[in-house]
Amino acid sequence: MTRRVAVASLARPAEMFDRDREWRALSAFATDPAAGATLGVVSGRRRQGKTFLLRALCQATGGFYFAADEGTDRESLNRLGAVLADHLGAPAPFVFDTWHSAIDALLALGRDRRIPVVIDEFPYLVRANPQLPSIIQNALAPLRAERDTSRTSLLLCGSAMSFMGQLLSGNAPLRGRAGFELVVPTLDHQLAAEFWEVGDLATALKVNAIVGGTPAYRREFARDDSPAGPDDFDPWVLRTVLSPTSPLFREARYLLADEPELHDLGLYHSVLAAIAAGNAQRGGIASYLGRKSGDLAHPLTVLEDCGLIAREPDVFKDNRTTFRIAEPLVTFYHAVMRPIWSDLEHTRDATRLWQRSQRRFAGNVLGPHFEQVCRHWIRHLAPPDLLGDYPNVVGVGTVNDAANRIAHEVDVVAFGLDDDDRRPLIALGEAKWGETMGLGHLDRLRRIRALLAAQNRYGAADARLVCFGGAGFTEELVAAADQDHGVVLVGLADLYRRA
Repeated sequence: MTRRVAVASLARPAEMFDRDREWRALSAFATDPAAGATLGVVSGRRRQGKTFLLRALCQATGGFYFAADEGTDRESLNRLGAVLADHLGAPAPFVFDTWHSAIDALLALGRDRRIPVVIDEFPYLVRANPQLPSIIQNALAPLRAERDTSRTSLLLCGSAMSFMGQLLSGNAPLRGRAGFELVVPTLDHQLAAEFWEVGDLATALKVNAIVGGTPAYRREFARDDSPAGPDDFDPWVLRTVLSPTSPLFREARYLLADEPELHDLGLYHSVLAAIAAGNAQRGGIASYLGRKSGDLAHPLTVLEDCGLIAREPDVFKDNRTTFRIAEPLVTFYHAVMRPIWSDLEHTRDATRLWQRSQRRFAGNVLGPHFEQVCRHWIRHLAPPDLLGDYPNVVGVGTVNDAANRIAHEVDVVAFGLDDDDRRPLIALGEAKWGETMGLGHLDRLRRIRALLAAQNRYGAADARLVCFGGAGFTEELVAAADQDHGVVLVGLADLYRRA
């Protein structure tokens, strides 16, 4: 048996922000001392820095990078031959009759040493030649000489999430061939604030609610224009995302156009508009569109596969599911921009349009985004001892209150995991962005906890009550939390404090 020797990570590019985990993983894959060619898949939404990572990897190792274009199969083979010849210093372009010979030529690059070979925008090539995954599968077959004598680390990269997600799944040809899979995520709210260099926390969250954690939106799209402070937030919105001369203005539309699975763009935009308007359940979406609920199964699944929406089961009701838009800029577009699109395109000054949109921005963008940030924080970023147990599952829930004839919506519900694989309820939380939280909010959480305890919900009697306040807390609530360790107050400073 061949023993693998640990290889030190490649020097990290000085201009790279964060991405330490991704860079270490790519470095290890690209310098793996084991014999034989290997296959890896890199995916993630557009503008997350995948190309930067892969180009930097090739520059650091002398690897080969090829970015595919939308084109015919023959044109792509010709381009690959020209780029490969330039990489090797050959006097004339290589001519490949088929992808079989082209892939073998890429494997031959690793004949003498381990070398990364990147094919970026891989979905473009497959769109022109659907047999390409099968061709790569056969090229990497066990006991094939071209594979065994090569030390090429072949990396296939793409941003079409529905396609990339299926590349290694089920009966896909490449399933079982890949030894590496990396999904490059968006930056979380803490990293995004650091990246955008926004010091005021309320401003940082508002920026995050619009552009999320996509690095390219600051560097390329906004040309490093960040709000200078709270007073500059509205002017920043007007000169970037609401300006027809800014790439951010039409970006939400282009995100949908980039997904090859979205054939009826009008339908998908309408589904997203329904969700952005507050219709989070299938019935509400169907009513908004004037369609039957059953007609939405396919478009909702496609949007989920593309990473544009997230499906969130109700943690207390098995038959209830809510949907949320996973890309903040898409939410902002549908909640704020799309209803006034024609005016935005033709006005010379969008100030009044933005002022009239404040209620939609606060209610349909900021509020839901703040709730999602709170759920992410409690699951991944909160101090380990905050809830007395590690939160294994965090979601949203609905609790019926028969006595008062209402249903309580719970913004944050956290479950632990004990040694018997049972999931105790460890926290119930309410998140409010625009109002100061007081004893009334705490009383509501206490009522919900009592209802769940009466249902014999495991752990409910001792569940901690968490108030997430974007605008702070009243003195009475602070005093109540000081006297009861089961009450937890989480403000903006807590949400942005790095562990």
